[in-house]
Amino acid sequence: MKAYEPRTYRSSSGRKGLEPFRVQVKESDLMIQAEQVLQKEAMDILLRCRSHLENYIEQFPGFASTLAPWKIDGPAPPIIRSMAQAGLAAGVGPMAAVAGAVAQHVGQGLRAASGEVIVENGGDVYALVQGELFMGIFAGDSPLAGKLGLRLNPEGQPIGVCTSSASIGHSKSFGKADAVVIVSRDCALADATATAAANLVAGPKDVEAAVNFAQSVPGVIGAVSICQSQFAAWGDLELAPVQGKRP
Repeated sequence: MKAYEPRTYRSSSGRKGLEPFRVQVKESDLMIQAEQVLQKEAMDILLRCRSHLENYIEQFPGFASTLAPWKIDGPAPPIIRSMAQAGLAAGVGPMAAVAGAVAQHVGQGLRAASGEVIVENGGDVYALVQGELFMGIFAGDSPLAGKLGLRLNPEGQPIGVCTSSASIGHSKSFGKADAVVIVSRDCALADATATAAANLVAGPKDVEAAVNFAQSVPGVIGAVSICQSQFAAWGDLELAPVQGKRP
């Protein structure tokens, strides 16, 4: 089991008009914002996601350990298929998409009860909001940490924003990126692609290579790569300075 890490970045998050609440089961620690507190509904969805994952892994242990794309033969729950498809698209194992997939499935499950919903799971975010969305980039030891953010306009459609980092968090990374942020309409795909792109960053000179890779993955619509003082960006997003608390 992965060790729990305090989510210190959460103190700076929040969207006007939405109620924040937390749902936690074992390693899954979700901060959710919705038009009303939907604790029970979110917990039920999270437990169902975890049950599907745990049961599938019990039947196919390799799903949890492989670093290569996983081929599904036979029936599988939607969250398993989502993770496998994301891993295949990005060229990584399915567990590289687990946080984004869980955030997405919980967020989708809450849509009937809340017109706007944001689900953050270990720094990976599923969001369905009206109007502009601003998100800070947490870039570990980089001098750019806490200074840059993303301004997005999801146009009322779901969006996933996922981050992979070698200098913060407990997720496995074979690179040295302080942050690779991927934007996609598919949160699981954003998560898997962030992992794959971050693995390409051996040093500051590789930030552009990570963004170029992300650009080649169908379904990815934006990317930012940061290593030390260097960064590269591409896609349907706007980089903006972090200036105090935003709505």
